[in-house]
Amino acid sequence: MKADLEIDAAVAIEAPRLGEPYLLTPGPLTTAYSVKEKMLRDWGSWDGDFRAMTARLRAELLALVGEGAEDFDCVPVQGSGTFVVEAMLGSLLPRDSKTLVLINGAYGQRIAKTMDYIGRAHVDIDKGDYLPPRGPEVAAALAADPDISHVVVVHCETSSGILNPIQEISEATYAAGRKLLIDSMSAFGAIDVAAGDIRYEAIVSSANKCIEGVPGFGFIIARKSELIAAEGNAHSLSLDVHDQWANMEKTGQWRFTPPTHVVAAFMEALRLHREEGGIQGRGARYTRNRDVLVDGMRELGFETLLRDRWLSPIIVTFFNPADDRFEFTRFYDLMKAKGFIIYPGKLTVVDSFRVGCIGQMDHRTMRAVVAAAKSSLDAMGIASARPPQAALSEREKLAA
Repeated sequence: MKADLEIDAAVAIEAPRLGEPYLLTPGPLTTAYSVKEKMLRDWGSWDGDFRAMTARLRAELLALVGEGAEDFDCVPVQGSGTFVVEAMLGSLLPRDSKTLVLINGAYGQRIAKTMDYIGRAHVDIDKGDYLPPRGPEVAAALAADPDISHVVVVHCETSSGILNPIQEISEATYAAGRKLLIDSMSAFGAIDVAAGDIRYEAIVSSANKCIEGVPGFGFIIARKSELIAAEGNAHSLSLDVHDQWANMEKTGQWRFTPPTHVVAAFMEALRLHREEGGIQGRGARYTRNRDVLVDGMRELGFETLLRDRWLSPIIVTFFNPADDRFEFTRFYDLMKAKGFIIYPGKLTVVDSFRVGCIGQMDHRTMRAVVAAAKSSLDAMGIASARPPQAALSEREKLAA
């Protein structure tokens, strides 16, 4: 790891208010005071001021895809990240389509489950918890099944913390004449997804991730040609992306009651994102957070689920220690008492927990997290956090 990585963009990181813990999760996350303060004003959803805010929201998000953005448009949708992923799938995938779903964790599995619910045909490549789907595998699957029209991939699979190689997946997809949809829920805003560099038809994320807003809506950034073609595809009135887009284009309004306070907070979060240096500045801070965290935790004996090359700067999964005295619930409570809320594991093979690197925190916070982990281990009578040898052997076998 590279814990001494320098950050070009200066950013003022605030400590939470007294008694408010850091959220070391992949969203919701710790937000700036100024973001919270923007929720103190009420807005009329039909009023011209709020319609203007919605227009700015769409334009600023669209700008984050960089070169090639003129071919796309941005459609915000009420609800959590899962709502907006389902909206993308149900609206942009024709009812007679067949999709290759790339899975290496819980959120890829959720996409497959969603496809079953909405009645879209799919085949899957499931790589388990340790490894990403690779371009040659995608190419082989597409060559073997000419009926596949689309590929769907999770950009950052936060159940393991793996950052999937979407560049090579995109190249394999379009070389075969198919279309790519990306769930970039936990990466958009910190990992570059410039449309001029990575080809895709649509990408989705939500307010409470790397832009550091609060929960309440997500957004689809899709090619205008795909939005036009989506008319009549949707299985749901509320999640019809074409209808939401057409109504916003015509009236400037959301079809149904929007999360007005959340949108106002998000506009402030976007301002802070720009001040930090945009995607590059935000990504650099998160990368340093990860490197300081991983180096410190390894000194305590903890080990990461993933090899370094696949570690994302969003969230890191650690094996539970082998020591019989380790109990995650107790560890969680001790960490919370010290001001840090961590995340339970979401794996099927081994016991683990996760620590997020995103939100209003920097490398100094991560050093405090490591100190809190050491203190918590001491309180549990654990001298070393080394994981079971079987867990390490399983990782090496599967990653070979």
